[in-house]
Amino acid sequence: MRTETPQTIRLEDYRPSDHLIDRVDLDLRLSPHDTRVTATLAIRPNPAGEAGAPLVLDGDELILLGLECDGQALPAEAFAATPSGLTLHRPPRRPFTLRIETQIDPTANTKLMGLYRSNGVYCTQCEADGFRRIIYFLDRPDVLSVYTTRIEAGRDEAPVLLGNGNPGACGLIADTDRHYAVWHDPHPKPAYLFALVGGRLDRVATRFTTMEGRDVAVAVYVEPGKGPRADYALDAVVRSMRWDETAFGRPYDLDVFNVVAVSDFNMGAMENKGLNIFNDKYVLADPETATDTDYANIEAVIAHEYFHNWSGNRVTCRDWFQLCLKEGLTVFRDQEFSSDMRSRAVHRIGEVRTLRARQFSEDAGPLAHPVRPRAYAEINNFYTATVYEKGAEIVRMIRTLLGPAAFRAGMDRYFAENDGRAATVEDFLAAFAAESGRDLSAFAGWYERPGTPRVTAAGIYDADARRYTLSLRQSLAGGDGAPLVIPVALGLVGASGPIEAACPRVPDGVFVLEATSDTLTFEDVAEPPVPSLFRGFSAPVRVEMDLGDAERLTLLRHDTDPFNRWQAAQSVAMRLILDRAGARSVEADEAGPAAEAYAAALGAFLDAEALADPAFAALVLALPSEGEAANEIGRDVDPDAVHRARQTLRRHLGRSLRGRLESLREALAQAAGAPFSPDAASAGRRALTNTALDLIAMADPEAGTRAAEAQLSAASNMTDRLAALAILAQIPGTARETALAAFGDRYADEPLVLDKWFALQATIPEAGTLDRIARLRSHPAFAMTNPNRVRALIGSFGLGNPTQFARADGAGFALLAETVEALDRVNPQIAAKLLTTFGSWRMLEPARSSKAGEILSRMQARPSLSRDVADILARTLAGSLTHS
Repeated sequence: MRTETPQTIRLEDYRPSDHLIDRVDLDLRLSPHDTRVTATLAIRPNPAGEAGAPLVLDGDELILLGLECDGQALPAEAFAATPSGLTLHRPPRRPFTLRIETQIDPTANTKLMGLYRSNGVYCTQCEADGFRRIIYFLDRPDVLSVYTTRIEAGRDEAPVLLGNGNPGACGLIADTDRHYAVWHDPHPKPAYLFALVGGRLDRVATRFTTMEGRDVAVAVYVEPGKGPRADYALDAVVRSMRWDETAFGRPYDLDVFNVVAVSDFNMGAMENKGLNIFNDKYVLADPETATDTDYANIEAVIAHEYFHNWSGNRVTCRDWFQLCLKEGLTVFRDQEFSSDMRSRAVHRIGEVRTLRARQFSEDAGPLAHPVRPRAYAEINNFYTATVYEKGAEIVRMIRTLLGPAAFRAGMDRYFAENDGRAATVEDFLAAFAAESGRDLSAFAGWYERPGTPRVTAAGIYDADARRYTLSLRQSLAGGDGAPLVIPVALGLVGASGPIEAACPRVPDGVFVLEATSDTLTFEDVAEPPVPSLFRGFSAPVRVEMDLGDAERLTLLRHDTDPFNRWQAAQSVAMRLILDRAGARSVEADEAGPAAEAYAAALGAFLDAEALADPAFAALVLALPSEGEAANEIGRDVDPDAVHRARQTLRRHLGRSLRGRLESLREALAQAAGAPFSPDAASAGRRALTNTALDLIAMADPEAGTRAAEAQLSAASNMTDRLAALAILAQIPGTARETALAAFGDRYADEPLVLDKWFALQATIPEAGTLDRIARLRSHPAFAMTNPNRVRALIGSFGLGNPTQFARADGAGFALLAETVEALDRVNPQIAAKLLTTFGSWRMLEPARSSKAGEILSRMQARPSLSRDVADILARTLAGSLTHS
């Protein structure tokens, strides 16, 4: 475990490497406990580096077996070697060859970084700095090398041997039970994109012909017997390849493209060149074991990792401060792909819900950081929603500012000018500036400034002059810098529909707010309008405008922008929840006229539109989460009060809309006679059916229990089965426990389904959940060494059960902290991710906040913390609340 004091790395201190490695010849002789790695490195001094500087190679828990320079063994005084590094004091000032041999133990590698074994399969994870756990190397993204890899293993243990690039020679090793395969990647890449896989795997495959006529063998490898569950992932690969050619003109560039699914993986997936390695939850699917959400996630993650072939691999990042350059851009690309594959409006709402739930709270807490950080102590802790989701929103804003044609031209220029290079954010913005002629220097502030901007709007209507004046003001908590460039997509809506009004400063429906404040004037406005601001969520900001419920519901009825129609319903629901939570009311069944009006508006909406677009209707019916409500409150949050308030509104909606909801379920059931399909329309019908059942159960738990039990028994797919179980899990009683036990028995041999089972139980908002979690940690399927199990049980508890995680007695905080401490000794990266759940602790009311602070301080005092956990702890305790 790396327990040294974290060293702060700063963007301003970047300097090129003193040496470059042009070619890497690797030989890996795989063995469960004694893998030998030999690297022959073609090294030369970097003209941009310091002449005569020592060669300092990175390592992590390595054992050095041999070292030669230009074929000669080096004397002991010529180098210094430790498990964490290798230094040649006076390397040649000319090109030279260095041969290094190391020994590693893949089976003992519970950190799942570098080379490790997952269910008997050898695999690698090298981003961000895992390659140094395989061989001593210049493990930084701006050192690009051409790799040739020879992999050797036992034929029975690992009949499949995969590497980066194109396959070369392969065969048996005479007089042994071993074989080998050689892989060559002609494209220079940084070490973090290196990968290999060896094991017993099934293969599903097809072929794809690129726009340039290249015939590509496409394959997905999975654990034996799981081949049929890889068909959807394989189809998603092919659709991603075709879409990237059509949407961005990016063809694939190797003869093979392989995806491998493994059971133990710290991340979702990894874009290694030509050999993407996936957490199996983002590959395996069939109707019996995967939900509609699983299918959508598989499609999105498959696309994301494939799209990295250009936005991350062919064009990589100069340093880890530029992480958003590959991740934010690729998230934007996978979002566009999913929008084209499914409902664009529904998908956009999902994107924003994720952003607000994860990134807005991150921005408001002690772990806030710019999209491009200026400093870090542990880079693994910066794979965050800010880098990914907010990074994607920045790319989306560039497209909004420039328009589709100039945006595509800028992307083409960026890829052309930086192909084979390690690029920066400045390189990215320069390509768009060159193609559009627009100065983006002020826009670059989005990459540098942490926090969520707030835009305050106020409107005045002059009936006599038929004029509407809209004032906008932007602010950013804790920031005194220049105003941000904020694209505001907007329109006006009246009581009878959209209003056409003249305003030359809003071309194509977009106004660019570049000053701290500005005013727009609309002429010839026939009636009092309701402004529809930030259509499509055109910028990642919080919006404040003094609109009443009636005005917001006008947007729900008449706005032409689906996102703002949904947002209008959410805003009314949020106000109702916050008003009741602020009152700390114990009279849970009080509704009031505002809630009655809201329910009536939703009823009218359902009557008019539910069956036409069930997926959208399900989103309109879904209330803001307790986490979103807490983020809106910002300070002195009482999770119990928020929970009661939200439950009260759900119960009221269920009772008010029950007749309509039951009719909808009947109508949707009649339309669902076809075999299961994961397509967007079918998924939308299931979403509305299950949302309706959830509200019915909230209104009448006994009737809901009967209906959920019937659905659970009759369901032909995991989406409906799990939805019914989730409803039963929230209703105390014998029916719940019977259903949970039967589900656990039925899927005892299905780890990915058991993850869902663990998560459901971890999110039950009852005092007994902590005891339930203690029992589940002793379940045969639970293992601290498997990240999926830990995320399902403990991660779901911390993120999805605010009343129990933030219990007034501190027991929820203690449970998560104990898990982090235990896990830190096994897998520091996952331990640190779990610890980020404490990111909003300062938002809580004083008694709870004090409990959390005490537990965090005790943890910080523990000796031998990993660098990953120590970094998160220090930032969490040192940071202050910055709710903007």
